[in-house]
Amino acid sequence: METTKIKKQKPHAEELRLARRKASKPLLWIGIVSIVMLFAGLTSAYVVRAQNGNWLVFQLPPIMLISTAVIVTSSLTMFLAQRAIKKDNYQLTSIALLATLLLGIAFFYTQYAGWKQLSAQGIYFAGKFSNAAGSFLIVIAFLHLLHMIGGLIALAVSLTKALLKKYSSSDNLGIELTAIYWHFLDILWVYLFLFLYFYR
Repeated sequence: METTKIKKQKPHAEELRLARRKASKPLLWIGIVSIVMLFAGLTSAYVVRAQNGNWLVFQLPPIMLISTAVIVTSSLTMFLAQRAIKKDNYQLTSIALLATLLLGIAFFYTQYAGWKQLSAQGIYFAGKFSNAAGSFLIVIAFLHLLHMIGGLIALAVSLTKALLKKYSSSDNLGIELTAIYWHFLDILWVYLFLFLYFYR
C-alpha cells in the first residue's frame, strides 16, 4: 500500500513542478509590467512637478555615464552566458555569469559614488536644504537599485547552479528567466539615465 501511495505521489509532484516552470515566465512578465508602470508613474510625476516651479537644475555626475556603460556591458556578458549554455559550454556559462554578477556589483558601487557626488552638489533627499528635484532623483535611483538586488540574487543562484552543472542546453529556464529580468533592468536604467540627463 505504501509503495502504491509513493508511486501515485510522484506523478503529482512532477506535474506540479512542470506547472510551476510553465507559469514562471508569465509571472515574470507580469512583474516586469508592474515595474514599468511604477517607473512610468514616477517619471510622469517628475515632469509634472518640474513644471510647477521651484525646481533645482542639477548636473548628473560623470560617473553615472560610467555606471551606464557598466550595466550595458553586463547585459552583453549575460547574453554570452545564454548562448554558452545552449551549447552546453559549462565553463563559459559560469565565467559569463560571474562576470555579469561582478559588473552588477560594480554598477552598485558607481551608483553609490554618484550619490556622494550629488550630495556634494547640495542635492539631498529630505531636510532643510532639499529640493523636489533631488528627492525625485534619489527615489528613482534607489528604487532601481532595490530591483537590482533581486537581479543580483538571481545571478548568484544561476551561477551556483551553473557551477554544479544543473543546467543544460535542454534545461536552462533559470538562466533564461534571470537573463530576461537582467536585460530589463539594463534597458530600464538606460531609459532613466537618458530621461534624467535630458529632462532636468
